[in-house]
Amino acid sequence: MKRLLAVLLLCAGAAAAEEPVTETAIVTQDQIALRAAPKESAPQQAVLWQGDTLEIRDARFGYLQVYDHRRERGGYVRASQVRRVSLQPERAEELLAVVRFLRDTPGSEALGLAYVAAYLKAAPAQAIGSEAFAALGGMAERLARRASSRRAKADDATIAAHLDVAASLGVTIRSHEREGRVVLCYDGDAFRRVLALPATDEARAEAALALTRPDCVPPDLSPAARYDYDVWRSDVLAHAKLDGLPEYLRNRLRLRSAGVQASFAFQRARRGEDAQPTMASALQALAGVDKLELAEEDNAAYTDAAVRVGASRWSAETVAATAGKGLHVETRSGEPGQTCIALVDAQHDAAHALAQRCTYGLVWTASASSNAAGTALTLAVQPLDAWRELWVFQRGADGWRIDVLPPSLDTPDVGYLEFAGWVPGKEQLLAAREAKVDGRFRRSFEIIDLTTLSVTKQVDNPASLSVFYRSQDPAWKRGSVALR
Repeated sequence: MKRLLAVLLLCAGAAAAEEPVTETAIVTQDQIALRAAPKESAPQQAVLWQGDTLEIRDARFGYLQVYDHRRERGGYVRASQVRRVSLQPERAEELLAVVRFLRDTPGSEALGLAYVAAYLKAAPAQAIGSEAFAALGGMAERLARRASSRRAKADDATIAAHLDVAASLGVTIRSHEREGRVVLCYDGDAFRRVLALPATDEARAEAALALTRPDCVPPDLSPAARYDYDVWRSDVLAHAKLDGLPEYLRNRLRLRSAGVQASFAFQRARRGEDAQPTMASALQALAGVDKLELAEEDNAAYTDAAVRVGASRWSAETVAATAGKGLHVETRSGEPGQTCIALVDAQHDAAHALAQRCTYGLVWTASASSNAAGTALTLAVQPLDAWRELWVFQRGADGWRIDVLPPSLDTPDVGYLEFAGWVPGKEQLLAAREAKVDGRFRRSFEIIDLTTLSVTKQVDNPASLSVFYRSQDPAWKRGSVALR
Protein backbone atom coordinates (compact mmCIF):
# COMPACT_ATOMS: atom_id res chain seq x y z
CA MET A 1 0.00 0.00 0.00
CA LYS A 2 2.86 2.39 0.71
CA ARG A 3 4.10 1.72 -2.80
CA LEU A 4 0.70 2.65 -4.21
CA LEU A 5 0.76 5.92 -2.29
CA ALA A 6 4.26 6.61 -3.60
CA VAL A 7 2.92 6.00 -7.11
CA LEU A 8 0.22 8.59 -6.46
CA LEU A 9 2.73 11.22 -5.41
CA LEU A 10 5.07 10.51 -8.33
CA CYS A 11 2.12 10.53 -10.66
CA ALA A 12 0.93 13.91 -9.39
CA GLY A 13 4.39 15.32 -9.89
CA ALA A 14 4.63 13.86 -13.38
CA ALA A 15 1.27 15.28 -14.33
CA ALA A 16 2.27 18.70 -13.08
CA ALA A 17 5.44 18.60 -15.19
CA GLU A 18 3.44 17.27 -18.19
CA GLU A 19 5.93 14.45 -18.69
CA PRO A 20 4.98 11.59 -21.04
CA VAL A 21 3.71 8.50 -19.29
CA THR A 22 5.35 5.18 -20.13
CA GLU A 23 2.99 2.73 -21.85
CA THR A 24 2.18 -0.27 -19.68
CA ALA A 25 1.04 -3.82 -20.29
CA ILE A 26 -0.82 -5.90 -17.71
CA VAL A 27 -0.62 -9.68 -18.00
CA THR A 28 -4.15 -11.11 -18.13
CA GLN A 29 -3.39 -14.85 -17.93
CA ASP A 30 -1.40 -17.21 -15.76
CA GLN A 31 1.84 -18.96 -16.66
CA ILE A 32 2.74 -16.75 -19.62
CA ALA A 33 6.24 -17.14 -21.03
CA LEU A 34 8.58 -14.16 -21.20
CA ARG A 35 10.87 -15.11 -24.09
CA ALA A 36 14.30 -13.97 -25.20
CA ALA A 37 13.14 -13.25 -28.77
CA PRO A 38 9.81 -12.59 -30.54
CA LYS A 39 9.19 -16.22 -31.47
CA GLU A 40 7.71 -19.28 -29.80
CA SER A 41 10.94 -21.27 -30.08
CA ALA A 42 13.00 -18.68 -28.18
CA PRO A 43 14.27 -19.59 -24.69
CA GLN A 44 11.96 -18.77 -21.81
CA GLN A 45 13.28 -15.99 -19.58
CA ALA A 46 10.60 -16.11 -16.88
CA VAL A 47 7.02 -17.19 -16.15
CA LEU A 48 4.52 -14.34 -15.83
CA TRP A 49 1.19 -14.36 -13.97
CA GLN A 50 -1.99 -12.35 -14.19
CA GLY A 51 -1.48 -8.91 -12.70
CA ASP A 52 2.21 -8.67 -13.58
CA THR A 53 2.84 -5.16 -14.90
CA LEU A 54 5.36 -4.64 -17.70
CA GLU A 55 6.92 -1.62 -19.36
CA ILE A 56 6.39 -1.68 -23.13
CA ARG A 57 9.42 -0.73 -25.22
CA ASP A 58 8.67 -1.99 -28.73
CA ALA A 59 6.46 -4.31 -30.80
CA ARG A 60 7.52 -6.95 -33.33
CA PHE A 61 5.79 -9.88 -35.09
CA GLY A 62 2.77 -9.90 -32.76
CA TYR A 63 5.01 -9.72 -29.69
CA LEU A 64 5.70 -6.85 -27.34
CA GLN A 65 9.20 -6.13 -26.20
CA VAL A 66 8.83 -5.45 -22.48
CA TYR A 67 10.81 -4.96 -19.32
CA ASP A 68 9.73 -6.58 -16.06
CA HIS A 69 10.90 -4.29 -13.25
CA ARG A 70 9.92 -6.79 -10.57
CA ARG A 71 12.22 -9.47 -11.93
CA GLU A 72 14.66 -6.96 -13.48
CA ARG A 73 14.50 -8.79 -16.75
CA GLY A 74 13.53 -7.89 -20.31
CA GLY A 75 12.07 -10.02 -23.07
CA TYR A 76 9.16 -10.60 -25.39
CA VAL A 77 5.56 -11.59 -24.67
CA ARG A 78 2.66 -12.25 -27.03
CA ALA A 79 0.51 -9.15 -27.43
CA SER A 80 -2.66 -11.26 -27.12
CA GLN A 81 -1.67 -12.37 -23.61
CA VAL A 82 -1.49 -8.88 -22.14
CA ARG A 83 -3.65 -5.78 -22.09
CA ARG A 84 -2.05 -2.51 -23.16
CA VAL A 85 -3.03 0.20 -20.71
CA SER A 86 -2.87 3.96 -21.13
CA LEU A 87 -1.98 5.88 -18.00
CA GLN A 88 -3.16 9.23 -19.30
CA PRO A 89 -5.53 11.00 -16.83
CA GLU A 90 -8.36 11.09 -19.37
CA ARG A 91 -8.29 7.26 -19.53
CA ALA A 92 -8.58 6.78 -15.76
CA GLU A 93 -12.35 6.17 -15.86
CA GLU A 94 -11.84 3.28 -18.29
CA LEU A 95 -9.46 1.66 -15.83
CA LEU A 96 -11.94 2.17 -12.98
CA ALA A 97 -14.66 0.49 -15.04
CA VAL A 98 -12.47 -2.61 -15.36
CA VAL A 99 -11.82 -2.49 -11.60
CA ARG A 100 -15.58 -2.48 -10.97
CA PHE A 101 -15.91 -5.66 -13.02
CA LEU A 102 -12.93 -7.49 -11.53
CA ARG A 103 -13.63 -6.64 -7.89
CA ASP A 104 -16.45 -9.20 -7.84
CA THR A 105 -14.74 -11.83 -10.00
CA PRO A 106 -13.27 -14.64 -7.86
CA GLY A 107 -9.88 -15.81 -9.03
CA SER A 108 -9.01 -12.48 -10.69
CA GLU A 109 -7.78 -10.69 -7.59
CA ALA A 110 -4.19 -10.22 -8.76
CA LEU A 111 -5.38 -8.81 -12.10
CA GLY A 112 -7.82 -6.51 -10.32
CA LEU A 113 -5.12 -5.22 -7.98
CA ALA A 114 -2.95 -4.38 -10.99
CA TYR A 115 -5.80 -2.39 -12.53
CA VAL A 116 -6.34 -0.52 -9.26
CA ALA A 117 -2.64 0.37 -9.24
CA ALA A 118 -2.91 1.57 -12.85
CA TYR A 119 -5.99 3.64 -12.00
CA LEU A 120 -4.27 5.25 -9.01
CA LYS A 121 -1.35 6.14 -11.24
CA ALA A 122 -3.50 7.55 -14.05
CA ALA A 123 -6.15 9.46 -12.10
CA PRO A 124 -5.49 12.95 -10.72
CA ALA A 125 -4.96 12.77 -6.96
CA GLN A 126 -7.97 15.01 -6.23
CA ALA A 127 -10.25 12.73 -8.25
CA ILE A 128 -9.46 9.56 -6.31
CA GLY A 129 -12.23 8.62 -3.90
CA SER A 130 -13.03 5.71 -1.62
CA GLU A 131 -14.32 3.40 -4.38
CA ALA A 132 -10.88 2.41 -5.64
CA PHE A 133 -9.61 1.74 -2.12
CA ALA A 134 -12.73 -0.29 -1.29
CA ALA A 135 -12.12 -2.42 -4.39
CA LEU A 136 -8.44 -2.83 -3.55
CA GLY A 137 -9.23 -3.90 0.00
CA GLY A 138 -11.98 -6.27 -1.08
CA MET A 139 -9.79 -8.06 -3.61
CA ALA A 140 -6.81 -8.25 -1.25
CA GLU A 141 -9.10 -9.65 1.46
CA ARG A 142 -10.55 -12.26 -0.92
CA LEU A 143 -7.09 -13.30 -2.08
CA ALA A 144 -5.97 -13.75 1.53
CA ARG A 145 -9.05 -15.87 2.29
CA ARG A 146 -8.43 -18.04 -0.78
CA ALA A 147 -4.88 -18.64 0.32
CA SER A 148 -6.07 -19.54 3.85
CA SER A 149 -8.75 -21.99 2.74
CA ARG A 150 -8.67 -25.42 4.36
CA ARG A 151 -9.74 -27.07 1.13
CA ALA A 152 -7.20 -29.09 -0.79
CA LYS A 153 -5.79 -26.68 -3.35
CA ALA A 154 -4.51 -27.99 -6.65
CA ASP A 155 -3.67 -24.36 -7.49
CA ASP A 156 -1.25 -23.72 -4.63
CA ALA A 157 1.42 -22.52 -7.06
CA THR A 158 -1.04 -20.14 -8.70
CA ILE A 159 -2.16 -18.66 -5.39
CA ALA A 160 1.45 -18.25 -4.28
CA ALA A 161 2.22 -16.45 -7.53
CA HIS A 162 -0.81 -14.17 -7.10
CA LEU A 163 0.35 -13.33 -3.59
CA ASP A 164 3.75 -12.38 -5.02
CA VAL A 165 2.05 -10.14 -7.58
CA ALA A 166 0.03 -8.47 -4.81
CA ALA A 167 3.19 -7.92 -2.75
CA SER A 168 4.92 -6.36 -5.78
CA LEU A 169 2.04 -3.86 -5.99
CA GLY A 170 2.54 -2.82 -2.37
CA VAL A 171 -0.31 -4.89 -0.88
CA THR A 172 0.72 -6.29 2.50
CA ILE A 173 -0.69 -9.68 3.50
CA ARG A 174 0.47 -11.07 6.84
CA SER A 175 0.32 -14.61 8.17
CA HIS A 176 -0.80 -15.78 11.62
CA GLU A 177 -0.93 -19.27 13.07
CA ARG A 178 -4.39 -20.34 14.22
CA GLU A 179 -5.49 -23.82 15.28
CA GLY A 180 -2.38 -25.41 13.86
CA ARG A 181 -2.71 -23.77 10.45
CA VAL A 182 -1.58 -20.54 8.85
CA VAL A 183 -4.18 -17.81 8.30
CA LEU A 184 -3.36 -15.03 5.86
CA CYS A 185 -4.78 -11.58 6.52
CA TYR A 186 -4.68 -8.36 4.54
CA ASP A 187 -3.25 -5.55 6.68
CA GLY A 188 -6.28 -3.39 5.87
CA ASP A 189 -4.60 -0.14 4.83
CA ALA A 190 -7.06 0.42 1.98
CA PHE A 191 -10.02 -0.15 4.32
CA ARG A 192 -8.65 2.46 6.72
CA ARG A 193 -8.67 4.93 3.84
CA VAL A 194 -12.27 4.03 3.02
CA LEU A 195 -13.25 5.00 6.57
CA ALA A 196 -11.24 8.22 6.32
CA LEU A 197 -12.83 9.29 3.00
CA PRO A 198 -16.44 9.99 2.05
CA ALA A 199 -17.98 6.58 1.32
CA THR A 200 -21.32 4.82 1.18
CA ASP A 201 -22.71 3.21 4.32
CA GLU A 202 -22.24 -0.26 2.79
CA ALA A 203 -18.61 0.45 1.91
CA ARG A 204 -17.91 1.65 5.44
CA ALA A 205 -19.64 -1.38 6.92
CA GLU A 206 -17.64 -3.79 4.75
CA ALA A 207 -14.42 -1.98 5.65
CA ALA A 208 -15.20 -2.14 9.37
CA LEU A 209 -15.97 -5.87 9.15
CA ALA A 210 -12.75 -6.59 7.27
CA LEU A 211 -10.63 -4.62 9.76
CA THR A 212 -12.06 -6.36 12.83
CA ARG A 213 -11.86 -10.03 11.82
CA PRO A 214 -11.28 -12.04 15.04
CA ASP A 215 -9.08 -14.59 13.26
CA CYS A 216 -6.77 -11.79 12.13
CA VAL A 217 -5.99 -10.45 15.60
CA PRO A 218 -2.19 -10.77 15.99
CA PRO A 219 -1.70 -13.63 18.47
CA ASP A 220 1.56 -12.25 19.88
CA LEU A 221 0.18 -8.98 21.29
CA SER A 222 1.12 -8.08 24.86
CA PRO A 223 -1.78 -7.42 27.28
CA ALA A 224 -1.28 -3.66 26.95
CA ALA A 225 -1.12 -3.86 23.16
CA ARG A 226 -4.18 -6.10 23.03
CA TYR A 227 -6.12 -3.60 25.14
CA ASP A 228 -5.21 -0.80 22.70
CA TYR A 229 -6.07 -3.07 19.77
CA ASP A 230 -9.56 -3.72 21.14
CA VAL A 231 -10.03 0.01 21.74
CA TRP A 232 -9.15 0.56 18.09
CA ARG A 233 -11.49 -2.22 16.90
CA SER A 234 -14.35 -0.70 18.90
CA ASP A 235 -13.66 2.69 17.32
CA VAL A 236 -13.59 1.17 13.82
CA LEU A 237 -17.01 -0.43 14.33
CA ALA A 238 -18.34 2.90 15.61
CA HIS A 239 -17.62 4.36 12.14
CA ALA A 240 -20.11 1.94 10.58
CA LYS A 241 -23.68 3.15 10.90
CA LEU A 242 -26.60 0.72 10.84
CA ASP A 243 -29.05 3.17 9.28
CA GLY A 244 -29.71 2.52 5.63
CA LEU A 245 -28.04 -0.89 5.56
CA PRO A 246 -29.79 -4.11 4.51
CA GLU A 247 -30.75 -6.22 7.49
CA TYR A 248 -28.26 -9.01 6.79
CA LEU A 249 -25.42 -6.47 6.89
CA ARG A 250 -26.77 -4.98 10.12
CA ASN A 251 -26.70 -8.47 11.59
CA ARG A 252 -23.06 -8.87 10.61
CA LEU A 253 -22.13 -5.61 12.30
CA ARG A 254 -24.06 -6.56 15.44
CA LEU A 255 -22.33 -9.95 15.58
CA ARG A 256 -18.89 -8.42 15.11
CA SER A 257 -19.65 -5.75 17.71
CA ALA A 258 -20.79 -8.41 20.19
CA GLY A 259 -17.56 -10.36 19.80
CA VAL A 260 -15.31 -7.29 19.95
CA GLN A 261 -17.07 -5.82 22.99
CA ALA A 262 -16.93 -9.17 24.80
CA SER A 263 -13.17 -9.29 24.21
CA PHE A 264 -12.79 -5.68 25.30
CA ALA A 265 -14.77 -6.39 28.48
CA PHE A 266 -12.23 -9.09 29.35
CA GLN A 267 -9.33 -6.71 28.67
CA ARG A 268 -10.91 -4.01 30.83
CA ALA A 269 -11.59 -6.40 33.68
CA ARG A 270 -7.99 -7.61 33.54
CA ARG A 271 -6.83 -4.02 34.04
CA GLY A 272 -9.17 -3.56 37.00
CA GLU A 273 -11.58 -1.30 35.09
CA ASP A 274 -15.36 -1.47 35.20
CA ALA A 275 -16.27 -3.92 32.43
CA GLN A 276 -20.03 -3.99 33.04
CA PRO A 277 -21.00 -1.28 30.49
CA THR A 278 -18.83 -2.87 27.81
CA MET A 279 -20.23 -6.34 28.42
CA ALA A 280 -23.76 -4.93 28.48
CA SER A 281 -23.11 -3.53 24.99
CA ALA A 282 -21.95 -6.97 23.85
CA LEU A 283 -25.08 -8.65 25.20
CA GLN A 284 -27.28 -5.98 23.65
CA ALA A 285 -25.61 -6.38 20.25
CA LEU A 286 -26.05 -10.16 20.35
CA ALA A 287 -29.68 -9.85 21.43
CA GLY A 288 -30.30 -7.37 18.61
CA VAL A 289 -29.52 -9.91 15.88
CA ASP A 290 -32.59 -10.68 13.79
CA LYS A 291 -32.21 -14.44 13.30
CA LEU A 292 -34.88 -14.47 10.59
CA GLU A 293 -32.69 -12.14 8.52
CA LEU A 294 -29.44 -13.97 9.23
CA ALA A 295 -27.70 -15.04 6.00
CA GLU A 296 -26.86 -18.74 5.81
CA GLU A 297 -23.14 -18.02 5.52
CA ASP A 298 -23.32 -16.01 8.76
CA ASN A 299 -24.46 -18.91 10.95
CA ALA A 300 -20.87 -19.69 11.95
CA ALA A 301 -20.25 -16.01 12.74
CA TYR A 302 -23.36 -15.98 14.94
CA THR A 303 -22.13 -18.98 16.90
CA ASP A 304 -18.63 -17.51 17.16
CA ALA A 305 -19.97 -14.23 18.55
CA ALA A 306 -22.27 -16.06 20.99
CA VAL A 307 -19.43 -18.19 22.34
CA ARG A 308 -17.21 -15.13 22.78
CA VAL A 309 -20.01 -13.38 24.64
CA GLY A 310 -20.66 -16.51 26.68
CA ALA A 311 -17.01 -16.75 27.68
CA SER A 312 -16.97 -13.21 29.10
CA ARG A 313 -20.57 -12.88 30.28
CA TRP A 314 -19.66 -12.92 33.97
CA SER A 315 -18.05 -9.50 33.55
CA ALA A 316 -21.58 -8.10 33.41
CA GLU A 317 -22.51 -9.55 36.81
CA THR A 318 -22.18 -7.77 40.13
CA VAL A 319 -20.34 -9.65 42.88
CA ALA A 320 -22.81 -10.38 45.69
CA ALA A 321 -21.81 -9.60 49.25
CA THR A 322 -20.65 -12.69 51.13
CA ALA A 323 -22.79 -13.53 54.10
CA GLY A 324 -19.85 -15.03 55.97
CA LYS A 325 -21.48 -18.44 56.27
CA GLY A 326 -21.42 -21.43 54.00
CA LEU A 327 -18.88 -22.45 51.43
CA HIS A 328 -17.53 -19.60 49.29
CA VAL A 329 -14.31 -18.21 47.82
CA GLU A 330 -12.19 -15.20 48.62
CA THR A 331 -9.45 -13.74 46.44
CA ARG A 332 -6.26 -11.80 46.97
CA SER A 333 -3.42 -10.58 44.79
CA GLY A 334 -0.50 -12.94 44.34
CA GLU A 335 2.56 -12.41 42.19
CA PRO A 336 2.27 -9.67 39.54
CA GLY A 337 -0.69 -10.59 37.35
CA GLN A 338 -1.88 -13.41 39.59
CA THR A 339 -5.08 -13.84 41.57
CA CYS A 340 -5.05 -16.30 44.46
CA ILE A 341 -8.27 -18.12 45.36
CA ALA A 342 -9.03 -19.34 48.87
CA LEU A 343 -11.93 -21.70 49.60
CA VAL A 344 -13.41 -20.79 52.99
CA ASP A 345 -16.47 -21.42 55.14
CA ALA A 346 -17.80 -20.31 58.52
CA GLN A 347 -15.04 -22.16 60.39
CA HIS A 348 -12.11 -21.47 58.03
CA ASP A 349 -10.93 -18.03 56.98
CA ALA A 350 -8.47 -17.20 54.19
CA ALA A 351 -5.49 -17.77 56.49
CA HIS A 352 -6.70 -21.32 57.13
CA ALA A 353 -8.32 -21.99 53.77
CA LEU A 354 -9.79 -25.37 52.92
CA ALA A 355 -8.03 -25.17 49.55
CA GLN A 356 -6.22 -22.49 47.60
CA ARG A 357 -4.63 -21.93 44.22
CA CYS A 358 -3.31 -18.96 42.23
CA THR A 359 -4.01 -18.26 38.56
CA TYR A 360 -3.20 -15.69 35.90
CA GLY A 361 -6.77 -15.96 34.64
CA LEU A 362 -9.69 -13.74 35.63
CA VAL A 363 -11.58 -15.18 38.58
CA TRP A 364 -15.32 -14.50 38.39
CA THR A 365 -16.26 -14.77 42.06
CA ALA A 366 -19.89 -13.95 41.22
CA SER A 367 -20.08 -17.34 39.49
CA ALA A 368 -19.25 -19.37 42.63
CA SER A 369 -21.94 -21.93 43.44
CA SER A 370 -21.84 -24.57 46.17
CA ASN A 371 -24.02 -27.63 46.55
CA ALA A 372 -26.52 -28.03 49.38
CA ALA A 373 -24.25 -30.36 51.36
CA GLY A 374 -21.35 -27.93 51.27
CA THR A 375 -19.02 -30.56 49.81
CA ALA A 376 -18.45 -29.05 46.39
CA LEU A 377 -18.22 -25.65 44.73
CA THR A 378 -17.82 -24.52 41.12
CA LEU A 379 -16.10 -21.36 39.94
CA ALA A 380 -15.64 -19.74 36.52
CA VAL A 381 -12.05 -18.80 35.68
CA GLN A 382 -11.21 -17.10 32.37
CA PRO A 383 -7.55 -17.22 31.25
CA LEU A 384 -8.21 -15.81 27.74
CA ASP A 385 -10.70 -13.40 26.24
CA ALA A 386 -12.66 -16.20 24.51
CA TRP A 387 -11.80 -19.17 26.75
CA ARG A 388 -13.42 -19.89 30.13
CA GLU A 389 -12.81 -22.90 32.34
CA LEU A 390 -14.83 -24.44 35.16
CA TRP A 391 -12.95 -25.02 38.40
CA VAL A 392 -14.44 -27.65 40.71
CA PHE A 393 -13.60 -27.66 44.42
CA GLN A 394 -14.73 -30.81 46.22
CA ARG A 395 -14.12 -32.61 49.47
CA GLY A 396 -12.79 -36.14 49.33
CA ALA A 397 -11.43 -38.72 51.75
CA ASP A 398 -8.02 -37.02 51.69
CA GLY A 399 -9.34 -33.48 52.03
CA TRP A 400 -10.23 -30.85 49.47
CA ARG A 401 -9.01 -30.92 45.89
CA ILE A 402 -9.28 -28.56 42.92
CA ASP A 403 -9.93 -29.80 39.38
CA VAL A 404 -9.87 -27.67 36.24
CA LEU A 405 -12.33 -28.59 33.49
CA PRO A 406 -11.57 -26.90 30.11
CA PRO A 407 -14.12 -26.46 27.30
CA SER A 408 -12.13 -28.89 25.18
CA LEU A 409 -8.82 -30.71 25.17
CA ASP A 410 -7.64 -28.94 22.02
CA THR A 411 -5.48 -25.83 21.83
CA PRO A 412 -7.30 -22.95 23.56
CA ASP A 413 -9.07 -20.72 21.07
CA VAL A 414 -12.79 -20.19 21.51
CA GLY A 415 -14.98 -21.95 24.07
CA TYR A 416 -16.42 -22.10 27.57
CA LEU A 417 -17.66 -24.68 30.05
CA GLU A 418 -20.12 -23.44 32.64
CA PHE A 419 -22.01 -24.72 35.66
CA ALA A 420 -25.73 -25.21 35.02
CA GLY A 421 -26.96 -26.75 38.28
CA TRP A 422 -26.53 -29.42 40.95
CA VAL A 423 -28.33 -32.75 40.77
CA PRO A 424 -30.01 -33.18 44.20
CA GLY A 425 -28.93 -36.22 46.20
CA LYS A 426 -26.22 -37.22 43.73
CA GLU A 427 -22.55 -36.47 43.22
CA GLN A 428 -23.31 -34.87 39.89
CA LEU A 429 -23.48 -31.43 38.34
CA LEU A 430 -25.06 -30.07 35.19
CA ALA A 431 -22.90 -28.21 32.69
CA ALA A 432 -23.17 -26.44 29.35
CA ARG A 433 -20.25 -26.58 26.96
CA GLU A 434 -19.50 -24.73 23.73
CA ALA A 435 -16.16 -24.90 21.95
CA LYS A 436 -14.55 -24.70 18.55
CA VAL A 437 -13.05 -28.08 17.70
CA ASP A 438 -11.32 -28.77 14.38
CA GLY A 439 -12.75 -25.57 12.96
CA ARG A 440 -16.35 -26.40 13.95
CA PHE A 441 -18.41 -25.30 16.91
CA ARG A 442 -19.96 -27.89 19.17
CA ARG A 443 -22.54 -27.26 21.88
CA SER A 444 -23.61 -29.82 24.45
CA PHE A 445 -25.49 -30.08 27.73
CA GLU A 446 -24.00 -32.60 30.10
CA ILE A 447 -24.18 -34.45 33.38
CA ILE A 448 -20.73 -34.64 34.95
CA ASP A 449 -19.89 -37.19 37.64
CA LEU A 450 -18.00 -35.46 40.47
CA THR A 451 -16.13 -38.59 41.49
CA THR A 452 -14.49 -39.19 38.14
CA LEU A 453 -15.24 -35.84 36.41
CA SER A 454 -16.38 -37.84 33.40
CA VAL A 455 -19.43 -36.97 31.32
CA THR A 456 -22.14 -39.54 32.00
CA LYS A 457 -24.76 -38.09 29.66
CA GLN A 458 -24.47 -35.60 26.83
CA VAL A 459 -27.10 -34.12 24.51
CA ASP A 460 -27.27 -31.37 21.90
CA ASN A 461 -30.57 -29.99 23.19
CA PRO A 462 -31.39 -29.58 26.90
CA ALA A 463 -34.97 -30.61 26.12
CA SER A 464 -33.61 -34.10 25.53
CA LEU A 465 -32.29 -34.28 29.09
CA SER A 466 -35.16 -34.15 31.57
CA VAL A 467 -32.89 -33.57 34.54
CA PHE A 468 -32.28 -30.06 33.23
CA TYR A 469 -35.93 -29.21 33.82
CA ARG A 470 -35.80 -30.50 37.38
CA SER A 471 -32.36 -29.36 38.49
CA GLN A 472 -31.12 -26.48 36.36
CA ASP A 473 -29.98 -23.43 38.29
CA PRO A 474 -32.37 -20.46 37.78
CA ALA A 475 -29.48 -17.98 37.67
CA TRP A 476 -27.79 -20.02 34.96
CA LYS A 477 -30.95 -20.20 32.89
CA ARG A 478 -31.41 -16.44 33.22
CA GLY A 479 -27.88 -15.42 32.25
CA SER A 480 -26.50 -18.10 29.94
CA VAL A 481 -26.27 -17.59 26.18
CA ALA A 482 -26.12 -21.36 25.65
CA LEU A 483 -29.95 -21.40 25.55
CA ARG A 484 -30.17 -18.82 22.74
